[in-house]
Amino acid sequence: MLHPVILAGGVGSRLWPLSRAAMPKQFIELDGPSSLFQQTLTRLGGLLELGTIRVLGNSEHRFLIAEQLRLQQLEGSQILLEPVSRNTAPAVTVAALAAMDEDRDAKILVLAADHKITNVPAFEQAVAAAIELASKKYLVTFGIVPGRPEIGYGYLKKGLPVSTQGFRVEEFVEKPDLETASAYVASGEHYWNSGMFLFSAAEFLLEMEIHAPDTIQQCRLAFERISPDLDFLRIPDAEFAACRSESIDYALMEKTSRAAMVPLDAGWNDLGSWQSLWDISQKDEAGNVVSGQVKVIGTRQSYVHAASRVVAAIGLENVTIVETDDAVLVASSDELQRVRQLVEGLKAQAPHLTETASLVHRPWGSYRTLARDFGFQVKHITVLPGGALSLQRHSHRSEHWTVIKGSGEIHCAGKEFVLHANQSTYIPKGAVHRLSNPGSEAVELIEVQLGDYLGEDDIERFDDVYGR
Repeated sequence: MLHPVILAGGVGSRLWPLSRAAMPKQFIELDGPSSLFQQTLTRLGGLLELGTIRVLGNSEHRFLIAEQLRLQQLEGSQILLEPVSRNTAPAVTVAALAAMDEDRDAKILVLAADHKITNVPAFEQAVAAAIELASKKYLVTFGIVPGRPEIGYGYLKKGLPVSTQGFRVEEFVEKPDLETASAYVASGEHYWNSGMFLFSAAEFLLEMEIHAPDTIQQCRLAFERISPDLDFLRIPDAEFAACRSESIDYALMEKTSRAAMVPLDAGWNDLGSWQSLWDISQKDEAGNVVSGQVKVIGTRQSYVHAASRVVAAIGLENVTIVETDDAVLVASSDELQRVRQLVEGLKAQAPHLTETASLVHRPWGSYRTLARDFGFQVKHITVLPGGALSLQRHSHRSEHWTVIKGSGEIHCAGKEFVLHANQSTYIPKGAVHRLSNPGSEAVELIEVQLGDYLGEDDIERFDDVYGR
């Protein structure tokens, strides 16, 4: 049986300012009504005899993962929470151990949560070819048929054929310069390294014993101590953190004699930059991609995204503009690989701009910061049906709540009451309080905070249905 493993722990910093640490690109609707993670889940629908879907991500994103799995009606999946990032080798090893615990003959299909694939039937055919190779004890990776010279990807060199659609991997090649990349594409023997894999869990673990024994030893210790937390499985911190941070390629695929590849020509894109999003998007007659309230005059070959206001561009060429309600990126499209460098600099100067957007998702719903200055903050809060804030109090601030839509149950200082639209209440500093929504429609309210400190860490929780 085939057990999908989806790696969902990336940050996607090159798609800043839309992608932030708390809401990275895989969970954002970048190119349609569903996120890249949801699209990855949808692609699994055409594969036969699937076992449990396992998603590996970090604790901060656990409710995002769970909600998007619920929207895809995949509640039976497992969510394994990594306490720290240790690259792909430890994550996949733990997933392989979990798959083997359920199915001794498990084959695992390792996918990234943030890839775009437009030709799903071609993807399904490649997976079928990889399953055949995995049955012959090969460890299979998928080589993307290159559409252009690309210096941002590693490459695979195709070796001798081992099946009608599969080949040995003769060489793994690091990211090349442009001249070398052009030669690779012209040769027809090199493919982009997709970072997707398919292999027998048992054979993968045997090869890890040979080539990365310390990693598998630590992963076994971590797997034995996994603990349930609500609907999640927490990988223990100490054991997992002791693993070397290493990719599957470095830890195993470049060393094993069983590495094979299946070519994949399926409209693949890792959407790793604004340039790649421009590449796959529909363009106007001047080669522009625009979204939101955008007006362009005399502008060519550019990407302009407006999230919260009108953005106008005049006389520009080969430029990327991305506007959100708290940041604006303006860059030459030739320099977009440096967005990651920009984000690293912002972490020191304005860390909130790299961590969270003004719209912040919570397991009970979301909130958007509308205004903030010394001594006050205004938020628009949405509590989904069945959602409830934790029972909490604040040491540094009081709050005023005004309901603008729906009805919510309020607990404040030992009193219970219901607030409807156009009604308000006052939460004194130090009062234990909670808002719950037992109804069938979302509750929306405006919260005005007043105090000498308004940070999110000024929350003392007494009870929380989400285990925070």
